[in-house]
Amino acid sequence: MRRPDTIEDAPTLALRALVWTLAEPERAQRVLAVTGIDPADLRARLSDPAVLAASLQFLLAHEADLVACAAGLDVPPTALARAAEALDA
Repeated sequence: MRRPDTIEDAPTLALRALVWTLAEPERAQRVLAVTGIDPADLRARLSDPAVLAASLQFLLAHEADLVACAAGLDVPPTALARAAEALDA
């Protein structure tokens, strides 16, 4: 498994996780509902650390999604948690 070791990796990993999250329509609807962001605003703010952190927090709150996303991205679930911490800082 790859392991992001620097803060610079956090936005990239978060964006990859967001793409994974949005790939399944039901999960995409849940993340939009939970974060309160609409699709147009999401597209406009894809590089915003707050949006990226919120998308990771969504995964961290749903263990099954977190584990599935980590497996899909070939990273340990802790890497997603570290990325969320880095983006929240």
